[in-house]
Amino acid sequence: MKSTLSKPAVLLLQDGTIFQGKALGKIGTHGGEICFNTGMTGYQEIYTDPSYSGQVIINTTSHIGNYGVMTAEESESSKVQIAGMVCNEFAPLHSRHTADGSLQDFLENAGVVGISGIDTRALVRHIRTKGVMNCLISSEIFEIEDLKKELNKIPSMEGLELSSTVCTQEAYNLGEENAEFKVAVLDLGVKKSILTNFTDRNCYLKVFPAKTSFEEINAWNPTGFFVSNGPGDPAVMPYAVETVTQMLNSDKPVFGICLGHQILAQVCGLHTYKMHNGHRGLNHPVKNLITGLSEITSQNHGFAVKLEDIQVSDRAELTHINLNDNTVEGLRVKGKKAFSVQHHPEAAPGPHDSRYLFDQFVDLLK
Repeated sequence: MKSTLSKPAVLLLQDGTIFQGKALGKIGTHGGEICFNTGMTGYQEIYTDPSYSGQVIINTTSHIGNYGVMTAEESESSKVQIAGMVCNEFAPLHSRHTADGSLQDFLENAGVVGISGIDTRALVRHIRTKGVMNCLISSEIFEIEDLKKELNKIPSMEGLELSSTVCTQEAYNLGEENAEFKVAVLDLGVKKSILTNFTDRNCYLKVFPAKTSFEEINAWNPTGFFVSNGPGDPAVMPYAVETVTQMLNSDKPVFGICLGHQILAQVCGLHTYKMHNGHRGLNHPVKNLITGLSEITSQNHGFAVKLEDIQVSDRAELTHINLNDNTVEGLRVKGKKAFSVQHHPEAAPGPHDSRYLFDQFVDLLK
């Protein structure tokens, strides 16, 4: 561990900006789309969230790694999903006696290349101004021209379909078989804590791979459908739009979160777009336009639904809006038992203000 953390590393941004720091995780070269998360806790959940596939995460909180990792309890999937990690101060030792081990070992064993000792405030200010872009982290290549060649190999997140690669490859069941409700989950990159929120509410789940046909899903005879979160560009997922269209036409309840929300929006004829900077963190204010109440939410998305589309839609209506930038945070489909939100009501970790949405879906199942 000490030998890794004493080695130099370099971060190269797509616009040519360079940051020097120290290596963490695995010694190597890797990159992806760089973005920042403002959460002060929950780094393990971030790193294992399938929605972060292909992305390099900047942790804006000052110290990372000081409480170690708990592999089973605090992971959102079976593996680390991020393409790289950037932080200010990295803790090689952890103080939580219940932890399974250090964050360094966790990332190194997962093959994640990272960099610490970065002025993350300056880096985040740069990205907020310039917008999201690809980057490369290396602790083995230091010639800038060689790094630029490697960086050019990384595909843009815009136009990238990732759900079929991060989802389960075989359908599986979860929960009590004699539960009151049967919910079919279209797995586009689902978080474990979302599934737990359903099983805690007397739901028996069957989780299907992203490209499963509606006929196969509906043959299980579910009470309702859930369309999950996930990574990549929603505009290049016609297979999911087709499946969710058929779910909606079945007149059974449909609930979508994050990417699932964006897919449901497309079913209603709305368009999505890539944001200048996405929303990632545990502290984003959202207003519920139905109740008039505000919620503090957990968020992780780089694409959004066009507000001007939903304002003139005859199929969908706006239910939630972001109070920071007035972006679309929720919708419901007119004449159907279907709704979705852009934020994460399971919020693991994070505020529980929005967990009522799971209860709303269960009420529709009844």
